[in-house]
Amino acid sequence: MRHAFVAMPFGSRPGQDGLAIDFERIFDEYMIPALHAAGLKVFRTSAEGPPGDADADMLQHLLMADVVVADITLDDPNIWYALGVRHALRASAVVLVQGTHGTAIEPGSDLDPDLDPDLGDHQRLRYHLKAGGPDPDTLIDDRQRLSNTVCGFPDAQHGTSPIHHALPHLREPDWRTLLPVQRNVLTGPYAAWADRLDSARPGDILVLADEAPCTALHIAARLAAGDALMRLRHCDFALEQFDRVLELEPGHTLARRRRASCLARLGRVIEAREAVCRLVTEAPEAPETRALAGSIDKADWISRWALVDAAPGAMRARAAIENAPLSAAIEHYRQAFMRDPSRCRAGLNALTLMLLRRHLGCAKAADDSRRLSDGLQWSIGAARALTPDDYRVRTSDAEYCLLQGDLAHVREAYRHATGVAGGDWHALDSSRRSLCLLRDLGFRPAETAAAIEIIDDALARTEPPFVPRQVFLFSGHMADAPDRATPRFPAGLEPPAAAAIGATLDALGAGPGDLALTQGASGGDILFLEACKARQVRLHLMLPLPEPEFLERSVASARHGAQWRARYDSIRHTLDDPPRVLPDALGPLPEADANPFERCNRWLLATALSWGIDKVSFICLWNGEGGDGPGGTAHMHAEMKRRTGKVSWIDTRTLSHQPA
Repeated sequence: MRHAFVAMPFGSRPGQDGLAIDFERIFDEYMIPALHAAGLKVFRTSAEGPPGDADADMLQHLLMADVVVADITLDDPNIWYALGVRHALRASAVVLVQGTHGTAIEPGSDLDPDLDPDLGDHQRLRYHLKAGGPDPDTLIDDRQRLSNTVCGFPDAQHGTSPIHHALPHLREPDWRTLLPVQRNVLTGPYAAWADRLDSARPGDILVLADEAPCTALHIAARLAAGDALMRLRHCDFALEQFDRVLELEPGHTLARRRRASCLARLGRVIEAREAVCRLVTEAPEAPETRALAGSIDKADWISRWALVDAAPGAMRARAAIENAPLSAAIEHYRQAFMRDPSRCRAGLNALTLMLLRRHLGCAKAADDSRRLSDGLQWSIGAARALTPDDYRVRTSDAEYCLLQGDLAHVREAYRHATGVAGGDWHALDSSRRSLCLLRDLGFRPAETAAAIEIIDDALARTEPPFVPRQVFLFSGHMADAPDRATPRFPAGLEPPAAAAIGATLDALGAGPGDLALTQGASGGDILFLEACKARQVRLHLMLPLPEPEFLERSVASARHGAQWRARYDSIRHTLDDPPRVLPDALGPLPEADANPFERCNRWLLATALSWGIDKVSFICLWNGEGGDGPGGTAHMHAEMKRRTGKVSWIDTRTLSHQPA
């Protein structure tokens, strides 16, 4: 949800005509409804300090708020101070509002909208006062104007800050560099995400992104989720995260780079190259963009010769022919390293490809590999001295040694690298895939074979991550409680529902190597889990509440609750991993009145999709009735139908009841 900060007077204050204005009523009756209608979460400082005073919370709001609404009804120095801070920090999204009985803005002043059309009148609004509060006769219209104004900001072409307008080269600061020491309502969630990033799963981060209190944190979480998905090689879903960032901030450079990288990995090389060309044109000196361009050209070159089942000789001959993308990749990587010698990976890629080009016999002119090698040796040595236990640094050192070192030094360097891998299977596997490309081209065969042997030994000692063949996501009705007025899932529906779930799983080919995700409530969830267990599907429970509370509310509360509890326990004892508990994984509910069960369903959906959109099938045991909020069965049904179409709906209205 986007975040609005309101800067306005507190309490009851006399206006220009001496009549009291109740600004608490203005906030409650005018500001909050209008901003909520625009989809904004509203913040306001808790107390008014002396003129010019600004605590860390206020400064953080002024920096990070998507919209700032400033009430200039009174000539209040604190409001003007807040406006000055906001105008200096951010280029846009300020709305000035003024009550009709307040101090008038004099024509020709700096706030006169006629003075500069780029600071137009649509960003300064008047609301009407009556008897010290909002005028009830115009209140609805006043709210609507404010809502419409803030809704239009994402599409605005001009900034509202006179400072940024006058100084067009002034850049907004990175909000991360201005975080206060003490955590507050904005920085607390970001700090919590940062603390979890090392162990967080993509599905977790996606839920946190949706709950972010402002756009800046939403963007940070989406980027983190996209990076995690790319690491898992789920580039289709990662691409969606970067697209979401660009919807919020179209010029976000990092998201544009990540998006281009995703496109390349998905085989959409032309689109990726076009995206990178635009980035290079905008910032030709940026080493990150040059390195990205090199990676896309390198991937394009590899895709032209690394064909499945092709003989090594055929691959080598084909690689030699495809010199254009190879040379382009070398030049981009070389430029990136020249602009930033600390980017040893870019330099290493440039040198590796230069030597491969020479090895393949397609180098037509002398290159500067000797000079590049000398610079790279210094760069890697400096990185190794600073971070000797970093796997990327150690593998860079090993790969550099592989290019021109003797066999003994190659073995030693790769043993050092695997010694600091920390059980990171993905990192080891990435190193192996790079070595296999060199092997396929016949480059330094003895040294390459020795390096692969050491990596293979490390992989054999590292447990590979579980990667499901298929993912089955389930949502369905709980078994009816004894006091339920209108039956929805009575005991008589259990046998036909169990049979229908089993038949659905059989039709989908469920079996070993697949993954089942659900909450574990009585009724549909447990029937689904039992059917999956019978087919040797791996079970994964995700609970909306701490387990004792969940069991009381969602298992034991059903008719024959003791039997459902025994069935839950039987499933629980066979799990490969203990149930994940929502508040433990993601923290408390973002709002006091939020529904933990709907939040858990959103968590389930995000987790399922993070395994790969094409792998997910949704099974629901549902009567088709609407009324679900976000995260309900209806929402999950619609979302999966939109994404994959792989939805199996077991309509409880069509099942034949059997005597209980």
